[in-house]
Amino acid sequence: MSAQERLADALYGLGWSAVKRLPEPVAVRLGRTVADLAWKRRGKGVLRLESNYARVVPDAGPERLAELSRAGMRSYLRYWMESFRLPAWSAERVADGFDPKDLHHLTDGIASDRGVILALPHMGNWDLAGAWVTTKLRTPFTTVAERLKPETLYDRFVAYREGLGMEVLPHTGGSAFGTLARRLRDGGLVCLVAERDLSASGVEVDFFGDTARMPAGPALLAQQTGALLLPVTLWYDDSPVMQGRVHPPIEVPEAGTRAEKTSVMTQALADAFATGIADHPEDWHMLQRLWLADLESRPSPPRPSDGATA
Repeated sequence: MSAQERLADALYGLGWSAVKRLPEPVAVRLGRTVADLAWKRRGKGVLRLESNYARVVPDAGPERLAELSRAGMRSYLRYWMESFRLPAWSAERVADGFDPKDLHHLTDGIASDRGVILALPHMGNWDLAGAWVTTKLRTPFTTVAERLKPETLYDRFVAYREGLGMEVLPHTGGSAFGTLARRLRDGGLVCLVAERDLSASGVEVDFFGDTARMPAGPALLAQQTGALLLPVTLWYDDSPVMQGRVHPPIEVPEAGTRAEKTSVMTQALADAFATGIADHPEDWHMLQRLWLADLESRPSPPRPSDGATA
């Protein structure tokens, strides 16, 4: 384990052990202070966030983009402060912490026993939304987590999310898709953060006027299992209660090959995400490259010379 990985593991461990003990007003102020300090440093993450916002709000000038990135960092740190504190929240606090609109799309789907896939972008606090589902709706669900380094940090995230009532599968390996399909065929609920492809083999979509690549998994699962595919977007307002919307279901096209159907459905998912992000751009926490043009502009790592080990 490198020194940087040990530091990351220690900092996240400190967050879950210490921040959850703070009074809520103190945690809120701490999150805002850390966000403002990070924003003023203008590091890579802040600059990337601002660059992504420039695509979402194309008519925004430099001052507006700076305002958006500052609000975005405050929203991002609110997510972290809430997440560090979620294990200590009472069931009542969790149930009162989220107010989703058009919830009938989800509750009707759960009642149908056909299986439901919730697909979300990196907006608001998806962990709080998940905890709300397990607490308020009393419905367990399965999700997938990216393999983080070091392994101890990944284990912390798995333990944290399992403590909130989620079944967590690792993103790597071929078994996750099969397990998700089995859960859906049994009438279960699957939740996936789904606007950033981690496999480099996703589906190309038009997203805010340029090409991005999004994971094919939600559309493929819906086709293979007959489960309902529901986009969800999340945002904050000035209250302690997170807001959200369950969008209408994305139907499987009647005609076309599997690849063609997947393309149509993933584009519909991207369009639903874009609607929510355009309404609340500051609550979209995308501090990484997303569009293909940005990925292609990234310099390639140096190749090892003959006989060297990578």
